[in-house]
Amino acid sequence: MSELLSAIGTFLRHTFEFSESSPLLFTQFYFWAFFAIVYALFAPIAKRPHMRNAFLFFVSLFFYYKTSGIFVLILMFVTCSDFLIAQRIAANTDAFRRKAWLVTSITIDLFLLCYFKYAYFFTDMVNNIFGTSLAVHDYFAEVGNLFAGDGKFLVDKIVLPVGISFFTFQIISYTVDVYKEKIKPVTNILDFGFYVSFFPQLVAGPIVRASEFIPQLYKPFHLSRMQFGIAVFWILNGLIKKIVLSDYIAVNFIDRVFDNPLLFTGFENFMALIGYSLQVYADFSGYTDIAIGIAMLMGFYLPKNFNSPYKAHNASNFWKRWHISLSTWLQTYLYIPLGGNRNASFGTYFWIALISLIALILTSSVWASCAILGVAVAVIVTARLYPEKRKKIIANLNRFITMLLGGLWHGASWNFMIWGGLNGVGMIVYMFWRDMQWTTRMIALLAMGVLLAVLCLTTHLAVFNMLFVWLLFIIVGSTVRFVYHIMGGKKEYAWIANAWAVAQTFIFITFTRLFFRSGSNLDPATANEVAWNTAKNMVERIGSAWDLSVIPGIIAAYSNVFLLILAGMIIHWLPDNWKRRYRITFAKLPLPAIVALCVATVFFVYQFITADLQAFIYFQF
Repeated sequence: MSELLSAIGTFLRHTFEFSESSPLLFTQFYFWAFFAIVYALFAPIAKRPHMRNAFLFFVSLFFYYKTSGIFVLILMFVTCSDFLIAQRIAANTDAFRRKAWLVTSITIDLFLLCYFKYAYFFTDMVNNIFGTSLAVHDYFAEVGNLFAGDGKFLVDKIVLPVGISFFTFQIISYTVDVYKEKIKPVTNILDFGFYVSFFPQLVAGPIVRASEFIPQLYKPFHLSRMQFGIAVFWILNGLIKKIVLSDYIAVNFIDRVFDNPLLFTGFENFMALIGYSLQVYADFSGYTDIAIGIAMLMGFYLPKNFNSPYKAHNASNFWKRWHISLSTWLQTYLYIPLGGNRNASFGTYFWIALISLIALILTSSVWASCAILGVAVAVIVTARLYPEKRKKIIANLNRFITMLLGGLWHGASWNFMIWGGLNGVGMIVYMFWRDMQWTTRMIALLAMGVLLAVLCLTTHLAVFNMLFVWLLFIIVGSTVRFVYHIMGGKKEYAWIANAWAVAQTFIFITFTRLFFRSGSNLDPATANEVAWNTAKNMVERIGSAWDLSVIPGIIAAYSNVFLLILAGMIIHWLPDNWKRRYRITFAKLPLPAIVALCVATVFFVYQFITADLQAFIYFQF
């Protein structure tokens, strides 16, 4: 009897205690057991909105507790504060007081986000400016130790709560939309808490806009036979993306190369970059697919977060297809308030100055800061001198600032700034490129080719070799398209130009991922140095001479990985109507057939499960 009680006690502790080593992940059996119980309890109350919302709110709090432990208190705090503040905003008719409450709400939310996410950065900034030697100190952990006993929580290290960037942006959208009177404030805190913490999308998005989700809180539950089939399809699709594609190629190839690039050839480093582009897409979109499917089973609809991003023809189009919820959030709550494509605002100049300061801190280089500031000043002066182009120039400046801040959203390290900045540059270059005459384009490409050739011969730096090869790729493609253009090419061959544009965009985005991946999963205290060295070493390998004789052996050694990468990209590039057709075909299958396919998929996915389940990449943001 005592053994039975002990076993029951162990089971209950495992079920209800937080364990950092075993968070609730979509890829764990434990999660699906949890969801089965939740769904069984959800079904009888599904058509009672307030009871359903309250139940799912408490379930979501438990889910976040199992994922982040004591940080659930942060989630509960911002839920209460923004619920009350939104009420005050709506109750006031005085414009000053409404704005004061809005500023208060955003200040509280951003303070918590900055404290946990940027404490190391701000500490380094103070130390560099004033010559001090301050160290980070977790005051929240210190307060926790007062209640739980000394030593329970570490005070000399700040741990980032899972998903804090996502639910912070989501809750800011609610307060701003209430302020702008786009929605009315939620009157029941349990309903509002459910909106903030809905567990399928809580820790890695998509970021749900209040105006899109809150109306669903009061709609009666409805799940048709077709919707059920589509929901199951999304869940299975996400699991295959995550475990078969993302985790397998990461553990068996990509992580090894990024951990020590100098041990691998230039070809292996290049293939690791290509593979990482597929890995991060399969990982993040796989999470989103599962979240959409789970939410749909409960009668809720989350926004589409990915739209075949590697089919993009340019960098601007890529960001309309990738992490759509973040892109639209940045456009609505940052780009447009900055002035958008209308004019420069105070925010434009403020962020230019602040980003220049950040560059100074992160690089410890006055030249880097002056370069950013100088470019910004030159752009503003040019806009003043050429009024007819002012609107376009200012729009691109605001766009660049938005992309830099989007990079900093992922983390306060130099590599994320480079990644965001490169994406911003890519978008701006395309905006000017599309308006150029064909002759101007070719002259510009040839001039850049000559410049890079001179730099390759005089400096012998790997980065210029790599850029020169990529530019040759662009020149060849552009020359073919130029000749085709002047010969009066036919529209039926336009797909060739589209394919070339997609390939160029994919290579550019993949190169920027070098800086994104280098700083991921790193301790904030060492992220800058380690990330920069990793990126530098990979560029050195890729940009150096390749030994072509060893490539067949490498392909043979990693044949399974390379075949998966190839298969993943082919599936990604399939026409959208094909994907829609097999999605609907699956949803229309008889229930026994769907069950059989679920069992077969689980068995298939199980063959690819690694020894240690890999957390979703975007959990760290």
